[in-house]
Amino acid sequence: MNKILRFFDLHQGEEKKEAVLENVVSNISFRGANAWILACAIVVTSVGLNVNSTAVIIGAMLISPLMGPIVGAGFALGTFDFPLLKKSLKNLLIATLISLVVSFIYFLLSPFKEAQSELLARTSPNIYDVMIAIFGGLVGVIAITRVDKGNPIPGVAILQQP
Repeated sequence: MNKILRFFDLHQGEEKKEAVLENVVSNISFRGANAWILACAIVVTSVGLNVNSTAVIIGAMLISPLMGPIVGAGFALGTFDFPLLKKSLKNLLIATLISLVVSFIYFLLSPFKEAQSELLARTSPNIYDVMIAIFGGLVGVIAITRVDKGNPIPGVAILQQP
């Protein structure tokens, strides 16, 4: 039984709590380069939605810096760090406003006006989407607390994006 418990022990490879907090806090801010990267990712996503390309949408999710404030808010809630939660939500609001403005301008100027299946598929969530969010978030929590972050982080970024 001890072998089985050691096999699933999450304390092996665990990063120091201070390092995890520093990593989370450093990725929350939406200034300068992060704002520009988000704006470009939103344009790429919008083009992908217009041309009905799943690959382009996934690529845009990989370059999007939105995971920073999302992870920050979740981390703050989990640790009852309300100043961090306030900072995370403020930056998430900034990111949302940037996203809305850029996508509004793109779709205002875009010659494509008909909604494609990729866009319509994201308008009716179901229980499977909730399960994906919960278990994808759990993988993200485990991954960011490891010294060796590994491959899960890009996958979690894709799963957690709307």
